[in-house]
Amino acid sequence: MDCNEARELLGADVDRELPAPDAMRIQRHVDACDACRRERDRIVALGQAVRQAEYHRAPDALRARILAGLPAADAEPRAAARGPGWLERLGLRGAPRGPAAVRPRPAAVALPGLGWGVALVIALAAAAGLTLSAHRAATERTVDELVASHVRAGLSARDIDVISTDRHTVKPWFNGRLDYAPPVEDLGASGFPLAGGRLDYVGQRRVAVLVYRYRQHVIDVYVRPAGEGGATAPYATVSQGYALDRWDAAGMTWWAVTDAEPAALAAFKTVLNARLAAPRTE
Repeated sequence: MDCNEARELLGADVDRELPAPDAMRIQRHVDACDACRRERDRIVALGQAVRQAEYHRAPDALRARILAGLPAADAEPRAAARGPGWLERLGLRGAPRGPAAVRPRPAAVALPGLGWGVALVIALAAAAGLTLSAHRAATERTVDELVASHVRAGLSARDIDVISTDRHTVKPWFNGRLDYAPPVEDLGASGFPLAGGRLDYVGQRRVAVLVYRYRQHVIDVYVRPAGEGGATAPYATVSQGYALDRWDAAGMTWWAVTDAEPAALAAFKTVLNARLAAPRTE
């Protein structure tokens, strides 16, 4: 990757919109190129400045001028000229006009109620579909963001901020750095030793990342207070060769990411949940 190609992707990389392979290529290039590293720092600083800028409401006079310049709405006459449409046939636009309005047939009397019922069913189905699509899209964005974060951490020299296998060292390290206290467990006896922890920025907030080892693999566990990420149901998937698992436990939402087999991640989740549910003896 040369500088011209990297410059076109830096903005998307800062916004965490790149797939993991492109994020890896960008990271390698930026690590070796001072000019592109300075450009990425500039983009990051610009984004922070925009987010911190004050919001200015447009004056009412400007809004009035815009509304005055819009064409007058005359949709109602045109709609009447077209004649009865599907809403009339379902009974959604009031009583029929003309001779039929004087002596309606018995079957037609119940049609408006039926029409409203059909419309309600359609509206509820559409709302449910939109909600499901929004949740699915949000989950997919989170998956892409977590994979990119996991890959970027593995490529950089800052994959762990506090290196320790002792939970009593890792847990207090987060004090003052976050507005919550993530549970920290050492699962070394079960084959998943604690390696340390770090801070990352995921889902538009700072989160705790607990780093575990499994043989030659790294398991990054992103921990945030439950209820902040929307969806709460357990979820497991494989994306770009990485296994991911999401669940809620101990008042937190847990996202685990690894390049190990999904079965290994499922075993890790089982061991961690058992430890979280066990009574404290210390």
